[in-house]
Amino acid sequence: VSDFLVGLLMFFQIMLIDGCWLFGDLMCSLYFLLDYVITCSSIGTMVLISVDRYVAVCDPLQYPSRVTEGAKLLGSLCWVGSALCHGLMLRGNVQNPGRVSSCAGECAVVIDHAAGIANFFLTFVGPVAVIVVLYVRVFAVAASQARAVRSRVAAAAAAAARGSVKVTVNKSEMKAARTLGVVVVVFLLCLCPYYCVTLSADDAVVSASSAAFVICLYYLNSCINPLIYAFFYPWFRKCTKMIVTLQILSPGSSEANVL
Repeated sequence: VSDFLVGLLMFFQIMLIDGCWLFGDLMCSLYFLLDYVITCSSIGTMVLISVDRYVAVCDPLQYPSRVTEGAKLLGSLCWVGSALCHGLMLRGNVQNPGRVSSCAGECAVVIDHAAGIANFFLTFVGPVAVIVVLYVRVFAVAASQARAVRSRVAAAAAAAARGSVKVTVNKSEMKAARTLGVVVVVFLLCLCPYYCVTLSADDAVVSASSAAFVICLYYLNSCINPLIYAFFYPWFRKCTKMIVTLQILSPGSSEANVL
C-alpha cells in the first residue's frame, strides 16, 4: 500500500509544469508532508519484512504467535509513528505555508538542520543498519542449517546424492546473499543523493522543482522494492509471464501449476 501511494505522489511531480506549482502553498506543504509520511512508511515496511524473515528462519516455532498475530499492529504503528514524526518536523511549514517560497508558483519547504539529521538517522541509517544486521543473522543461521543438512546426508547417502545436495544448498545460500546485496545497494543508490542535498546546509530548503531529480530518485526506491522481493519467487515470475503473454486468457489457465 505504501509503495502504491508513493506512485500516486508522482502525479504531483508530473504537474510541475515548467517548474511551476499550480495547487497553492497549503497543498504544497501537505504534499511534502504526505511525501515524508508515505516514503517513511515504505522504508519501515522494508524493515518489518526483514524482521519477518529473521523470525521465520531463526525462531520458526514462535512465528505464528510473534509475527502473524502482530503484523497488523506493527504495520499500524509504522504508519502512526511516521505521521507523528514528520508532522512535528514539518508543522511550521503547514502552519505557515509558502513562507520560504521566493516567487509565485514555487513549492518549497524548510527543514531545520537538527530535524534533518534526526530524519536522516530515522529513515536512512537506522533502516540500513537493521536490515543488514538481520539479513546477516539470517544468512548465518541458514548457512549453519545447510551445513547440518549436508553432514547428515553425507553420513547416510551415496556420493552422488551428497554432490546434488551440496549444489542445492549453495544456491540457497547465494540467493540469500544476493537478496541482501540488492536490497541494500538499491536503497543506498536511491536515497543517498536526496540526503546529500537536504543535509548540505544548516536549514535545508527543499523545492519540488529544483530538487525534482533527487525526489524522483527517492520515489524510485518504492518502485523497485516490490520487484526485488517479488521476482525472487519463481511462482511470481511464472504468474507474471502468464499474464504478459496472455496465457491467462486461455481455457484452463486457472489450473496451471506455477509452484
